[in-house]
Amino acid sequence: MDNSTHSFTSYEKFVIAILALVQFTVVLDFMVLSPLGAILMPGLGISTSQFGLVVSAYAFSAGASGLCAAGFADKFDRKNILLLFYTGFICGTLYCGVVSSYLPLLCARVVTGIFGGVMSSISFAIVADTFAMQVRGRVMGFVQMAFAASQVLGIPVGLYLATHLTWHAPFLMIAALAMVIGTVIAIKLKPITGHLQGRKEKNAVIHLWHTASNPFYLRGFAATILLATGGFMIMPFSTAFLVNNILVPENRLSEVFFITGLASIVTGPILGKQADKFGKYRLFVFGSILSMIMVMIYTHLGPNPLWVIILINIALYTGISSRMISSSALISGVPEMKDRGAYMGINSSIQQVSGGIAAFVSGLIVYQPAKNAPLQHFDIVGYATASTMLITLVMMFFIDRQVSRKLHVVHA
Repeated sequence: MDNSTHSFTSYEKFVIAILALVQFTVVLDFMVLSPLGAILMPGLGISTSQFGLVVSAYAFSAGASGLCAAGFADKFDRKNILLLFYTGFICGTLYCGVVSSYLPLLCARVVTGIFGGVMSSISFAIVADTFAMQVRGRVMGFVQMAFAASQVLGIPVGLYLATHLTWHAPFLMIAALAMVIGTVIAIKLKPITGHLQGRKEKNAVIHLWHTASNPFYLRGFAATILLATGGFMIMPFSTAFLVNNILVPENRLSEVFFITGLASIVTGPILGKQADKFGKYRLFVFGSILSMIMVMIYTHLGPNPLWVIILINIALYTGISSRMISSSALISGVPEMKDRGAYMGINSSIQQVSGGIAAFVSGLIVYQPAKNAPLQHFDIVGYATASTMLITLVMMFFIDRQVSRKLHVVHA
């Protein structure tokens, strides 16, 4: 049976759509900060290391929150958990929209990270509870379109609002949109309680410990550490690199992100189908090789025509999307249903902390000698990113075998 032709019910389509919208707002809240770097650093008078800390503060707080919430994640209806953390995320984003100096912004990112950083683990747990592994690549392809959509719609609009109004405006826009989405979730999403059947562990700490120490799960956690490193090292300084090194005018940044994101929206569902049809690990290999090549090209770029920059960005994000879709689908197959919320919570925590460390280290490696001067040592970040991608190729091979054996036992 070709799983790429499987038809989803109308409610399944709603679940995919609403989770994609949740991811859109959460990812946009995080991603919009990086393009604003070129505006925020001179506007607030902060250094590259301070900006790196603003980015990583979200990740560190998200990591701590994910770990604390993991023990409780499988004890309640996933819908209620989703609503609780989404409400906190909305409050944190509003906080970002009203602060006006460095330290309050740092605190606002911590608050947003505490709630927003857990959203992806909750969403992926719902996906894994609702959809079989055989079609999960397609589902992840649609849900991961949030990253592309945040570029096509959110980042250009965010940059427009920031340059024509104030850098606070994008955060206020995100909070308003999230309020509407949260209301729809409360009204339309059905309770998700399948994981509560047959639960034996009542103590959250014991459940967390059993999940975190399960040898079967440790490979997934180890791979996540390196999966997070690559993007977090490059992303915080990508727009500053485009403006100061490649000499893309600030008022044309939105064009780069819009066209790149539009291409990603088209390729996301296609890549998801290929993951189910040809194999998730095969797609991961393709994405990793493409990403490594494009990272090395991107981080060594000098001034180029805009169309060249856009083509390079499209190729880079195609590789990154291939890795994200395939790895998310594979890793979601590691835990048992009764452990899924805790596993995803721990996994998210590891991802956020690893990404936070990577962003902070990147801020220490990269430096800007003077205002509007070219960034230095960005090529070193490229070498480090490509190295982590190479190592994860090996790690994900063993996870693929592990998940395949597990599915074979289940269907035997």
